[in-house]
Amino acid sequence: MSEEFPRKPYGCCCSACQEQPEGDLAKQHRDINRLVASLDEKARRLFVAFLARQHGRGGVAHFSGVTGLSRTTIRLGLVQFDQPPEHDGRSRRPGGGRPRVEKKAQP
Repeated sequence: MSEEFPRKPYGCCCSACQEQPEGDLAKQHRDINRLVASLDEKARRLFVAFLARQHGRGGVAHFSGVTGLSRTTIRLGLVQFDQPPEHDGRSRRPGGGRPRVEKKAQP
């Protein structure tokens, strides 16, 4: 994978992108997906939630199709978007992620 993008940009499968892959809307969707691919998971949720809110009714379903994020993830982003920002420098809650592997002491 490229160092520029931590994950591969999603290929939008909406009807507009399928019918006119070089159209303005398809280019806009590619740009959105390039940006989303470069964000960490919380920023990704918040950014797509922002876009969905700007779109209005049907925004969650629309941007789920554009970005490949689940509707549940985007709805979680909408909830987080309304909460005051946390400034603890972490992208996950304390205790999140894989549990640590403890080495066993050899006798």
